[in-house]
Amino acid sequence: MNDAQPLMTILIPAYNEAVRLPATLERTLAFVDGCAEPLEVLVVNNNSHDATREVADRFAATHASLRVVDQPVQGKGAAVRKGVFEARGRYIFICDADLAMPIEELARFFPQNLGGAYDIAIGSREAPGAQRFNEPHYRHLMGRVFNFVVRTLAVPRIQDTQCGFKSLRREVAREIFAVQRIDGWAFDVEVLAIAQRWGYQILEVGIPWYYGEGSRINPLRDAVRMVGEVWRVRRNVRGGLYDKS
Repeated sequence: MNDAQPLMTILIPAYNEAVRLPATLERTLAFVDGCAEPLEVLVVNNNSHDATREVADRFAATHASLRVVDQPVQGKGAAVRKGVFEARGRYIFICDADLAMPIEELARFFPQNLGGAYDIAIGSREAPGAQRFNEPHYRHLMGRVFNFVVRTLAVPRIQDTQCGFKSLRREVAREIFAVQRIDGWAFDVEVLAIAQRWGYQILEVGIPWYYGEGSRINPLRDAVRMVGEVWRVRRNVRGGLYDKS
């Protein structure tokens, strides 16, 4: 990569992703190589117990736009936090390793396609223009119930806090993640709650989203845990833990 600052860092948190990661990196790096905008890819190996790190290193050896870092603290929130402070791009795009949103749709999040510079833009499966493919009805229903809980307790008005594709201006991301605390799945809720508390602009961008098997989330066990984390966010907001000094 040259010394020019990339427009965007594509941040991929990866926990035991040795099977899915090769196809994801091939497709992502092909997109980066063909994109007119300068981009970088950052894989955060999140304490994986398989060959995730070796797979990522193999691609990094032949692609200057790819870097790999480790986060030994377990949890997607912890992995993303690590990546935020390693990223070089003007914007940081959090990207799930399953590419449920095709990486070719990334241009939707370029600032020139969203009316100029923005604070936060989140992929949404509920916003105008969104499309869902192959999602079981029960998973959709569970997601809507959880979102109702989130909107009621912590993040009003946002229709899809849990879609794994989010872009933040780097300065905004670093400010938020400096006080963000949750290491687990509900870190998204916390980030958006802080952003609303601090008055940052949040854009919801409708995206095409493809359901795939192999999700890391256990529908029952993790749902209970995530609701507990949402309550924690609510308590933190009410207790002033996210207030700017």
